[in-house]
Amino acid sequence: MLDVGGDDMKKIYWISALAMLLIMAAGIGYFIYRDHSARIPKDIRLETSDGEVYDFGKSNKKIKLLEFIYTNCPDVCPITTQRMVHLKKQLEERNLYGKRIQFITITIDPYRDTPDVMKKYAEAFGVADDENWFFLTGDRKEIQKIADTFQFQYRDPGNGFYIHSTFFYVLDERNRYLKKFPMGERFDTREVLEYLEKVSS
Repeated sequence: MLDVGGDDMKKIYWISALAMLLIMAAGIGYFIYRDHSARIPKDIRLETSDGEVYDFGKSNKKIKLLEFIYTNCPDVCPITTQRMVHLKKQLEERNLYGKRIQFITITIDPYRDTPDVMKKYAEAFGVADDENWFFLTGDRKEIQKIADTFQFQYRDPGNGFYIHSTFFYVLDERNRYLKKFPMGERFDTREVLEYLEKVSS
């Protein structure tokens, strides 16, 4: 039988602990790199609530706040959209909304959320005629590509009430990932406002 002394056991322990830390650091580094290299493909086109084509390859060179929703959502989605409305007003006061920043809302349920349905959703929040807030629907596969870009996961368990991630995203002028924030009740308007002021200055 191998006789391992106390000092040897300590060495084994510390080597094992160091190896675990290195593995964890590598994993964290990978996820950070993955997020910060995320970018919406230029060839994706969706449809606005007015029935027009929204071409991400030709989108305005502005910072964008992107949320994924579905209009039948009973809680997280409408809360997030409402806080974005409040955030929009504060950005307008600072002359940033429209000039430097735009909002995008994409449905994850394009089968039910037609352009007309998205229009009514926007009207419910008083932003249907806003030229700097785009409510988008379209091909399911194209929407999935955008969601996959930011690791936003969702699925319909069969009852129309989607299970989905609870983050929204800030993109730079080239539609690249900058930062994500929590949706719903955890949406901190002040925190997001301060970040948007910083990146748009």
